[in-house]
Amino acid sequence: MKVLILSTFQSSGGAAIAANRLMHALQQNGVEVSILCRTNIAFGPAGLRKQSWTSIFERAFIWMCNGFSTRNLWATDIALFGQNITSKREYKDADVIHLHWVNQGFISLATIQKMLDDGKKVVWTMHDAWNSMGAYHLKIQQKDDYLERSTRKRKQALYAGGRIQFVTCSQWLRNEALVSPLMAEQRVVAIPNPLDTSIFKPEPHPNHRRVLFVAQFVNNPMKGMQYLDEAAKIINENSTEFGRVEIVALGRDIPYISDTREMAKLYASMDAFVLPSLSENLPNTIMEAMACGTPCVGFRVGGIPEMIDHLENGYLANYKDSKDLAKGIVYVLDEANHERLAGNARKKIINCYGEKAVAERYIKIYANEQ
Repeated sequence: MKVLILSTFQSSGGAAIAANRLMHALQQNGVEVSILCRTNIAFGPAGLRKQSWTSIFERAFIWMCNGFSTRNLWATDIALFGQNITSKREYKDADVIHLHWVNQGFISLATIQKMLDDGKKVVWTMHDAWNSMGAYHLKIQQKDDYLERSTRKRKQALYAGGRIQFVTCSQWLRNEALVSPLMAEQRVVAIPNPLDTSIFKPEPHPNHRRVLFVAQFVNNPMKGMQYLDEAAKIINENSTEFGRVEIVALGRDIPYISDTREMAKLYASMDAFVLPSLSENLPNTIMEAMACGTPCVGFRVGGIPEMIDHLENGYLANYKDSKDLAKGIVYVLDEANHERLAGNARKKIINCYGEKAVAERYIKIYANEQ
């Protein structure tokens, strides 16, 4: 069995990281697997070289359809334009085509139809709600416009016959998907992303009340940094009772660590990890922190409650509640048995997200056994 994984980006963003980790997990379990990513423009300014012509054509089309407005320009994908990967040797040799996040001008819906017509087994891992909607990735951004309706109609034609095996990274996203008329009759299973727990592992460190926040773009309001700032202010204003906390933030729009092993050491050196996102599927960052024995705090949203067991390996705060977020941080740092939380966090990741367990479930999917 030969598997070809498709991902728009090679390493940028949670979906790309998850795709590469799955490839490693499959290889470790005897599967012949390769990966193809979008080919970008090879000349010009750095910003241009981060894009492809197909992505630029699609953005221009969306911009015109939106009345020349840039609102939600990068939150909208219509999969009308794409790169031809079906002529490549990796595609021709593959028995299974495994799509991950393939938007922004990488794979068009027409190309996916050709994969089905070629008799390929197509598996599609959903990293957000785009597959179950029309043109938008998040329900809070969705609107009933021409792009939404036309993209949904083309997806209906593609999905007819139920020949695509859909996978969600969380049970939450599976439940959300099956509510959609587009997905109601589709095959959808929930399989989490895998993690190499030999890299992400605990290391001894002194308690210095440091709290870590990591996001691809820290200033993205959907990542909720404003709530963490407010929570830290609440804690530090009461520092005589709790003791002050130091927030360490990392993202591509501020100083960032790209080396995986260095990142694992940073997680392990922290006393807590906080992700106050307003919308999440199954965040890699929480998985990584917990594998390093670092208790996590997050809002009750998306797939986060599937990862954090309230008061057992971390704290689930009420949605958009900075006071409860502060309460959770104090609980992890001061009120709970930190060693117990850390041990439970590590155990949860090994049992639920280890490479072998996840790879075995995907192998069954590829072989039509699940």
